[in-house]
This record gives sequence, C-alpha cells and structure tokens, in this order.
Amino acid sequence: MRLSILAFTRRGCCLARRVKQALSPAECRMMTMEKFGEPDFEVYRPPLTEAVGDLFSWCDQLVFIGSTGMAVRGIAPWVKDKKTDPGVLVIDEGGTYVISLLSGHIGGANALTVSLAAAIGAQPIVTTATDVEGKFSVDAWAKGQGLHIGSMALAKAVSAAILEGDVPICADCPLPEKLPAGLVKGEEGELGIYVGTHARRPFRQTLALTPKVLTLGLGCRKNTPEEAIEALVSRVLAEKGISRAAIRGAASIDLKAREPGLLAFCEHRGIPVKFYSAGELKAVPGQFTPSAFVSSVTGVDNVCERAAAAEGGRIIVPKTAENGVTVAISEKEWEVSF
Repeated sequence: MRLSILAFTRRGCCLARRVKQALSPAECRMMTMEKFGEPDFEVYRPPLTEAVGDLFSWCDQLVFIGSTGMAVRGIAPWVKDKKTDPGVLVIDEGGTYVISLLSGHIGGANALTVSLAAAIGAQPIVTTATDVEGKFSVDAWAKGQGLHIGSMALAKAVSAAILEGDVPICADCPLPEKLPAGLVKGEEGELGIYVGTHARRPFRQTLALTPKVLTLGLGCRKNTPEEAIEALVSRVLAEKGISRAAIRGAASIDLKAREPGLLAFCEHRGIPVKFYSAGELKAVPGQFTPSAFVSSVTGVDNVCERAAAAEGGRIIVPKTAENGVTVAISEKEWEVSF
C-alpha cells in the first residue's frame, strides 16, 4: 500500500507517526507545514490543493489529520471516479474519530477506517448505506476478489436493490451454500449479478463481475501486423463467448520478444506479456497440438498452447490459426468465496 498522510499541527504530526507505525505501509509520504521543521516529513506550501493533487495521484490511501472541511476543500479538484480515486480518511488531531470520506468500498477507505481506528483506539465513522445496514457491498467484495466490475452504474443499482431485498447471483463455478445477506442463487430476473469469464447476460440488467484468469498464448510470423493479431483474438473471443475483461496477460516464445505487431497489440490494450525460451516451453507439462514446421523454426513443437499453459491453468481454447497468427487460451483455477 502507498500511504500519504497530511498533518497541519505539531500534535497532528505525532499522530501521523502513530498511523504510519500502525499500518506499516510499503511506501509512505508524510507532509506538513515548513514551520514545524519535522525531519521525516515533506514540506508543503500553500495552496493546499497543489500538495493534495501530488499525493492524490500517487497514493492508494490518503489520510488527513485535521478537519473534514479542510480535507473536502483539498481533494475537491482531484475527485474523478470511484474506480480510480484513492481511499480518503480524516482523523481529528486528538485521535478520537477516524472517518471514511471517499472511496469507501473500491478505494478501501471503509475497511482501513475500521482497522486503523482499532489500532489507535479511535471510533470508526463509516456512512455508506450497505455498511450501516450490515448488507453485502458488491463493489467492495468485487475489489477484494480481484473482479473486474463491468458497470459502476449497475453496481450502484445492485447496492440499492440489496437494501430493499434480495438480489440473485450466478457464476461459472459453484457458489458457496451460504451466501451473504442480500444475495440469493438464481439466473433470472430484472437485475442480478453474474460472476464469470463469459459474455453471457442472464438477467435483463446483468452486473458482470469478471475474474482476470485467462492467458492468451500467441504466436505469429515475422512482421505480422498488430491488426492481424487483433482480428484473430477478437474472432476467437466472440466465437467462444469469452469476455475480454477476463484476460490477465499474454505469453509467447522469446523469439518474439521484439516482434513489433505483437508488442503493439499488448501495449495498446494494457495486456502484460511474458516471453519464454524454447527450453522452458518444452518443459511445460501437458498434451499440445504439435507442428513439425513450428518445431523447425522455433525449436519447440507448439508455441501458443505451451505459452498459455506456462502461465498456469488448463487450455480452454486450443490452437487457432489465421493469417500467420496462432492463439490459444488457458484459464487459471478460480473460485467464488465470501
């Protein structure tokens, strides 16, 4: 976790050190005014919004030690989207209250508020409706499970519906027998939750929560354009009904580590790619579609399937070829838990 702490009094600086010690973040930036001369703090100079902007874009969690009004004015120009904004907390300088101010669920401010309050002996203040009512929070749960949220508008609609009654949920894998309050198993209705890697929409309004568990195994001829790779990947995903949001990465042989089209395909879509040597691919266990030609060129009988399997999981889409491109897809084992 990257933690930022802003303190505005000497007493607040002392509390900031307690917060840092309690949370033990991987990285931490503490900031205060120059007049306090605190050696372990960065110095900020007015206007406050500029200092907050720097920290807001850097951190995962931002803690103000001072008034909520000061915090609101400081973050106002920088608040954009609950999917990307950091969690923001406010602590009074006496350490009596810890308040979750922004990004309580996806940003993690609510959970941090509760744990930090316990650590420093303060009272947590959390005001989001699902937390107040003790109901299931779909966006917080999705973040904890590493699921891609297909629509924040539908996530909001689901949260509102849970406050009024039960919302159906279905998944590609077995669901636990006991579900959180507000959820029931089901595959029909006006509004519901689907958890899985496919592009299916069982409800009239389906909140799709997608686990990022698929790896694209890629192979291609020299100087294959990005567009040719995209064309085959798109066709395979469409034919198999697979959601693009489920892709966690791509893999290929190290002979393609400088292949412009393949690199551009991954970079432009934000897909991390890993390359393996022929020896590493040969060592991947399993049964794969052999090719004497591929073996003569690369030193291994199959690139795309072996590369996909090297990242873990089972092959769910075997080798598919078109216009000098080969694609295979593996799926890492996953489950739904609450």
